[in-house]
Amino acid sequence: MADSFGPMRGEDSDDSGTGTGPDAGSRYGEPAKEADREPIRVLVVDDHALFRRGLEIVLAAEEDIQVVGEAGDGAEAVEKAADLLPDIILMDVRMPKRGGIEACTSIKEVAPSAKIIMLTISDEEADLYDAIKAGATGYLLKEISTDEVATAIRAVADGQSQISPSMASKLLTEFKSMIQRTDERRLVPAPRLTDRELEVLKLVATGMNNRDIAKELFISENTVKNHVRNILEKLQLHSRMEAVVYAMREKILEIR
Repeated sequence: MADSFGPMRGEDSDDSGTGTGPDAGSRYGEPAKEADREPIRVLVVDDHALFRRGLEIVLAAEEDIQVVGEAGDGAEAVEKAADLLPDIILMDVRMPKRGGIEACTSIKEVAPSAKIIMLTISDEEADLYDAIKAGATGYLLKEISTDEVATAIRAVADGQSQISPSMASKLLTEFKSMIQRTDERRLVPAPRLTDRELEVLKLVATGMNNRDIAKELFISENTVKNHVRNILEKLQLHSRMEAVVYAMREKILEIR
């Protein structure tokens, strides 16, 4: 299962995955499986039936992942999401009738607990930014290996964000440019965030997962999860990735 879904786009295949921060070159983090955890329910959305079938075959080999449905465009994806209430939605960006990014917003309304991973050939920065703003938790290029798809699903289900290495590089470059174009260099205090929540947000931005943050701050992993949830609620954001975008835009964090 080491095949790739599509051709490489000129990057070195270094088997690296990403988190959401400046250290986004780390390998895709695979959370520990819980023996008593229900299978992760996945909805596959792509306008190519052959690709959908290939994903289903690959994911059928994973005991902790269950494909519960499929859709051929964004409009159908919204209907299926409302009916099936999946945990994870793997969705292409560009599809007929209704694109994946446009569908993201509607899906968040009908199935707010569903986490969306864009799985696409589009390496356009605009698509990446729009997907994040629409509430996507991951953005992966179809060039990734089949093994990495399952690993990314588990990571996102565990509360992490996933993004292909080449896209992470573009994202961080844009963040840095945004800061450099701004004359004001002062740090803006996080609105309504406690000191501990600000500490957690800064560590999230470095790409650390909940387990590593817990070790760094000498607190429990459950406490970290509670802090992350509170941060997202206070800032009215959908995902950890959006929280990092917000923090960098508001200069709560600095890229060196």
